Amino acid sequence: MLPDERKREIAEIVTEENGSTVADLAGRLDVSEATIRRDLRDLEDDGRVERSHGGALPVKTVGEERTYGQKQVQGRDAKRIIGERAAETLQDGQVVFFDSGTTTIEVAKHVPDDVTITAATNSPLVSMQLAEAGIEVKVTGGTLRRSTWSLVGPTGESFLDRTNFDVLFLGTNGIHPDAGLTTPNEDEARIKSRMCEKASRVVLVADNSKFGRRSFFRFASFEDVDTLVTDAPVPAEYREPFETMGVEIIEEVGE
Repeated sequence: MLPDERKREIAEIVTEENGSTVADLAGRLDVSEATIRRDLRDLEDDGRVERSHGGALPVKTVGEERTYGQKQVQGRDAKRIIGERAAETLQDGQVVFFDSGTTTIEVAKHVPDDVTITAATNSPLVSMQLAEAGIEVKVTGGTLRRSTWSLVGPTGESFLDRTNFDVLFLGTNGIHPDAGLTTPNEDEARIKSRMCEKASRVVLVADNSKFGRRSFFRFASFEDVDTLVTDAPVPAEYREPFETMGVEIIEEVGE
């Protein structure tokens, strides 16, 4: 297969299957992972796919939203690192809210065994993860969005209006110096805003791919965040506004 034919095939697989990993593409096309990575760089330069850690996703606009399955493809190692670092900040006796998402579930997976917390979440998947670990967990209730496996709507918002939390682990679709923290869905934005209002400390957990992205609805600004946990050095244009607001930055700086 010629390089152009292979790239066309890669673009079709990524688009039709809503994302794929480097390993899967290499196996299906019988080439090395290094070759696939080079092809993905070229395809991204041409605007035909969007690279992620370990794979690629279809290109998106500010109004589009990744499904939970697509997000699982993106940045698996980065999210694990973030989950480990974020969970290390937990203290015994805290009441903790876990936002829905593939990064926040990594935080739930890494809650230390020797720390006792009371948890709440708007994610059925996060609730199962916490319950399996023996953690008391309360679920907001609401309407289930199957694309993201999150609970939204008036029932969940009412739960948040009646509760308070020591810590919120918050996810986002985009971080932008002008737009702030954003998400493609209005219901998601509304419940995320409520979460931020009810938490004494907001911990934003976001991999480096979120910087520079903007989605349709803004739900918080940089000043609403107390701690940022990410998997790579924060770009200078984002570090300055976060630090100006007194945000603690926990980042992986490499060796």
